[in-house]
Amino acid sequence: MTSVLVSGASVAGPTTASWLARAGHDVTVVERADSLRDEGQNIDVRGAAREVLRRMGLEETALAHGTGEQGTVFLGEGGRELARFPASSDDTTGPTAELEILRGRLGQLLFDHTEDDVAYRFGDQITALDQDPDGVDVTFASGTQERYDLVVLADGVNSRSRELVLPDAPRRYLGMVIAYLTIPRADDDTDWWRWYVAGRGRGVNLRPDDTGTQRAMLNLMTDVRGIDALDRDAQVTLLRRAFAGAGWQTDRILAELDDAPMYLEDLAQIHLDRWSVGRVVLTGDAAWCATPVSGIGTTLALTGAYTLAACLAAHDDHRAAFADYDARMRPFVEKGQSLPPGTPGLANPQTDLGRKLLGTALKLAASPVATKLGGIAGRFGNPPADEYELPAA
Repeated sequence: MTSVLVSGASVAGPTTASWLARAGHDVTVVERADSLRDEGQNIDVRGAAREVLRRMGLEETALAHGTGEQGTVFLGEGGRELARFPASSDDTTGPTAELEILRGRLGQLLFDHTEDDVAYRFGDQITALDQDPDGVDVTFASGTQERYDLVVLADGVNSRSRELVLPDAPRRYLGMVIAYLTIPRADDDTDWWRWYVAGRGRGVNLRPDDTGTQRAMLNLMTDVRGIDALDRDAQVTLLRRAFAGAGWQTDRILAELDDAPMYLEDLAQIHLDRWSVGRVVLTGDAAWCATPVSGIGTTLALTGAYTLAACLAAHDDHRAAFADYDARMRPFVEKGQSLPPGTPGLANPQTDLGRKLLGTALKLAASPVATKLGGIAGRFGNPPADEYELPAA
């Protein structure tokens, strides 16, 4: 029986652990948080990833725990509606997918699905990886040392354990930060994703959830790096200055900045020329973060986790398995990371002219003719989630 350590208990980690355990491996998941993280914004599961959940027997459960988002409506100056796109009736098209769920909710479902077959170790993390041809000696922050046959790093875009095997992983910054908040639901809130095009490189978003609150996002185009590393007070000051006078529901969101749960992300993609070093392999955002604007991050996490486990099951040698995994996933990842020119700036225009042009494009995309031709033109509405064939389990 092969012993495998998986780092990260969000989406990619538990999914990998589930399929590895099903194949007969002895699997442990280590997570540096003290418990499952229930925070997180709305995510969608599309195309091949829906099939992964289906094969796990979780598709209907995930649908039952969806956010109830009815679609996406874009708003212009003064909150005037520009265009409306109802939720997709399939699992691939449109800005709002059929399966919309909170990240924390999906993480809980995956944990519940694996809890009996996988050992979870919360409140700890990897601090050193020393490997030889026969295995990997792992040192944990707790001071313990253990040996595993394989190690899977699935702990996100800011993976600390990745630095132990692939230091200085290159990041491709997109020039936008997003602040994510959870705020009280108001009487006039709806079950639509409302995206207010505020101008000056700003976007203000409100989305429904299934917990009685609203998920808010403040998008800000900026060339200044390091905002995500500032303390919360500095981030709040910056956001209030940047979004002052933006209009629509912005003041309501800014008023919640002092106390609301908040996470700020500087959007950056991870591009690596290899996803494995010896007996250590990466998957999910730790390997290839595509950023939220790709619309396919969760789909890549689920399909990558499944594919890695399938390749390990198909090969006796881990080196052949990792090579197969890379060959299968890399074209799909490259499609997911390949954003339309101008993304994300086109959807968060800096100028009045850019704002007007975006409004015109959205109206055309929502027109009956465009709808018959396939909905929103381009990758914004239709990430290539169905352009991947899963290997056999």
